[in-house]
Amino acid sequence: MNKTLINKKIKPFNKQIIIESDKSISIRWVLLASQANGKSVARNLLQSEDVLNAIRCIQKLGVKVKIFNNRCEIFGLGLNGFKYKKNIILNAGNSGTLARLILGLLVHAENKIKLIGDKSLSKRDFLRVIRPLKKFGAKFKTNNGKLPITILGTKNPKPIKYLENRGSAQCKSSVMFAALNTDGQTKITAKKSRNHSELLFKYLNIPIKISKNKNFDYLKINGKKIIRPFNYKIPSDISSSAFFIVLTILSTNSKLRIKSVNVNPSRIGIIKILKLMGAEIKLKKIKNYNGEKIADIHIKSSKSLKAINCPSSLNTSAIDEFLIIFLVAAKAKGISTFKNLSELNQKESPRLKWGSKILNLMGIKTKTTKNSIQIYGNPNLQISKKIIIKNYLRDHRVFMTCVIAALVFGGSWVIYDRDSINTSFPSFLKILNNIKK
Repeated sequence: MNKTLINKKIKPFNKQIIIESDKSISIRWVLLASQANGKSVARNLLQSEDVLNAIRCIQKLGVKVKIFNNRCEIFGLGLNGFKYKKNIILNAGNSGTLARLILGLLVHAENKIKLIGDKSLSKRDFLRVIRPLKKFGAKFKTNNGKLPITILGTKNPKPIKYLENRGSAQCKSSVMFAALNTDGQTKITAKKSRNHSELLFKYLNIPIKISKNKNFDYLKINGKKIIRPFNYKIPSDISSSAFFIVLTILSTNSKLRIKSVNVNPSRIGIIKILKLMGAEIKLKKIKNYNGEKIADIHIKSSKSLKAINCPSSLNTSAIDEFLIIFLVAAKAKGISTFKNLSELNQKESPRLKWGSKILNLMGIKTKTTKNSIQIYGNPNLQISKKIIIKNYLRDHRVFMTCVIAALVFGGSWVIYDRDSINTSFPSFLKILNNIKK
């Protein structure tokens, strides 16, 4: 039975947990390790469907991989070392990160390669990476800019100038990965977004220069640089931690400590937003690991939460967490406003629409446009009715958000497509059950 039934609220808790590893870094490590000369080793690599699909893709391209429990070894073939057999089909599953980034590595493909994905990924826009990758010299055949996509590379990819103005780390990183295969300097002007690719480039001594102003980052990348093998211990994922942060904030008389989480400044928009709403969150034992910031997160229940006019400047650093942030707004006093969120509808499901729909089912009034939502909070919200959640394109974040809503607001919930969590956070329900004990 691929559904979860919840009809009891969670009891007060005081726990310490460890969350699964960062998905964004895990996928980037797999792809960059495939370009290194020799054996790279990762500890704590996230073994979700998205990351395992990344491994399967590089294996189809001739890269040897060994996995032992939480240790992964990748025997990289060097830049442009992929084996381009005929009729290769790569399946990115549900992962937009994998699909867009690996296209950047394929600008040198000698034979046509077909990229496919699941039903959800096949609805997402790929023109945003196809357009700049064409400038490198690659050729594409697409389904109106969507999957399936066939790419044929060029023997001599050309460096390009590229403006990324959506705040999409996937688009920026796709071009960065393509730049690895070029002679010359690729220049990228990018709206602020998560910077894991830049930090990994720096750690690997790939020639990259970065300058910044308030709104944009300016990147200059020189290609054809040999990448050394590298070992990496993947920290816990802030996006997965977000569900337990909100669970604690909205529960009664509860405390939670989450160990060794990646709190990269480009990823902690959720913490900044929730603090503005009155949440008690503290970062402790902060340290630096290869440019990434790691910390323990301490959270307490919040007795009173206030509405927010959310600064749009925080959007890109919280883009994957807005569904769960909306739950906090549902309990806050006043009307919360979130603007410039059209990018939410470019995710695994149209999340802005689903966020509004979930809140409406809970009895919360909303006003939505194509890129904004107003949420009329109710500090006394208690649900007593039955709520059924299904047909949401198997979006893992919709499932997990609804589970948290059921546990803190009550009601009788039936939430379908439980296995959607396997794409990013397979142990979500297991960790939740340990908190409930």
